[in-house]
Amino acid sequence: MRITAALTTAANQPFEIVELELDDPRDNELVVRVAGVGLCHTDVAAHAGSLFVPAPAVFGHEGAGIVERVGAKVTKVQPGDKVLMTFMSCGHCPCCEADAPAYCHSMRPLNFGGKRADGSVTLRRAGAPVSGHFFGQSSFASHALAHERNVVKLLDGMPLEIAGALGCGIQTGAGAVMRSMAARAGSSLVVLGGGSVGLSGLMGGVVQGCSTLIVVEPQVARRDLALSLGATHVIDPATAGPLSAAVRAVLPHGADYVLDTTGNAEVMEQATLMLAHRGTFGFLGISANREAKLPGLISNALVGGHTYRGIIEGDSDIDTYLPELMRLHLDGKFPFDRLVKTYPLANINNAVADQHDGLCVKAVLIP
Repeated sequence: MRITAALTTAANQPFEIVELELDDPRDNELVVRVAGVGLCHTDVAAHAGSLFVPAPAVFGHEGAGIVERVGAKVTKVQPGDKVLMTFMSCGHCPCCEADAPAYCHSMRPLNFGGKRADGSVTLRRAGAPVSGHFFGQSSFASHALAHERNVVKLLDGMPLEIAGALGCGIQTGAGAVMRSMAARAGSSLVVLGGGSVGLSGLMGGVVQGCSTLIVVEPQVARRDLALSLGATHVIDPATAGPLSAAVRAVLPHGADYVLDTTGNAEVMEQATLMLAHRGTFGFLGISANREAKLPGLISNALVGGHTYRGIIEGDSDIDTYLPELMRLHLDGKFPFDRLVKTYPLANINNAVADQHDGLCVKAVLIP
């Protein structure tokens, strides 16, 4: 079928709105008419070429919309259902069988391969292959081809246009605190970075009942937003001096949990110095500039009895955790909508610039 999509023609070049051909759904696939799709840092990294998905390509992996067609073996949803799309997993490796699909053994080829697992393409332009199937969806488009495994039906009352934002960054931040680290009620949490992932981690800490919640963020508007979302303290890293000292001024014995969303090696090294004894350090990325000093990290972990926890997708089991986040939102306990600013898909380049410049926290594109 003919669709409209935001096409990446080369690394770091502006997105172009073009017409493409979308493949028909196979037995376990479905076509979703996209109502809204979140703009995630991973999309920006892929657009810059750092994830090695060959151009031309269509990205987008936080889509939500209405099911239009289903393959012959699809039983999870039917035409007319409202769904959100999330990451893809194989369903049969040891991690998938243990309800930990975020650590699927085939995570990279299924989500970043640009094709189906069998090598077939899902998108073409004038007959020429286009990399698609990004996170099993490529939803920077009017329509996306998804798989039964990476869609979740929306709960009644969920706002369709922004629901897809739950599919990656927001579930990653919230899940890091609620699932990966499983923060205890009454504990202390430090979140490094006040973007959409970090603020989602903060909201997860509020849900968990953390008593001290500190957000470290250079932009004043985001610090103010963090306070309104439940942070008890905010720190400006530009004026605070050593971050570990600034945190210990609030928490003399250190923080029970620290979540890094920056991927900055210097910040990560400071994070290990602000941990309480037997504290947990969760991290979502590694610096592109240099690695954190491993011997120092190991020494700190040994002396303090620390746990270091790499985190993918917030350890989400999508069929249980995404409905949980939706219920929390509908109950007023997870107001992720306060992070969102919508843009027409045709203005995707403006949305990328605004998100980069801090003019919005979470851009959602409306086809």
